[in-house]
Amino acid sequence: MKIPVQILSAFSVALAIFLGGWLLMYPSPDPKNIRYVLWKADLYKLNVNEATGTMVGDRSPEKLVVGKTKAQLREKFGSLLPAADVSSYLQDCYHSSAWRDRDVLFIGNSWWMVVFDGDKATNLVLVKGC
Repeated sequence: MKIPVQILSAFSVALAIFLGGWLLMYPSPDPKNIRYVLWKADLYKLNVNEATGTMVGDRSPEKLVVGKTKAQLREKFGSLLPAADVSSYLQDCYHSSAWRDRDVLFIGNSWWMVVFDGDKATNLVLVKGC
């Protein structure tokens, strides 16, 4: 069964209007932005700085991290840094936090700290204002 060219063209135009409207209604860094939504579903490669910045406004950013292994998180975010390799501010926050004796890694140069139990992430903490 062949699909008429007019139907295919109309569908393509409708899809373009829908995606264009989505981009205009939810610009970056809105967590409803199409690029961020696709990145969360592993369908789009988003800059890690933009992704971690957008995570701040996400209703449940922990779903991206909790339960994942360090290898899975490195694949999703790229670099995961130990507390010794982040800024002195973040180090001070970590050392004065309830997680100071836990295995933690920071997502790139962001303020997001991932707490691990063994190789699995158990908590995601936004280290800000400590």
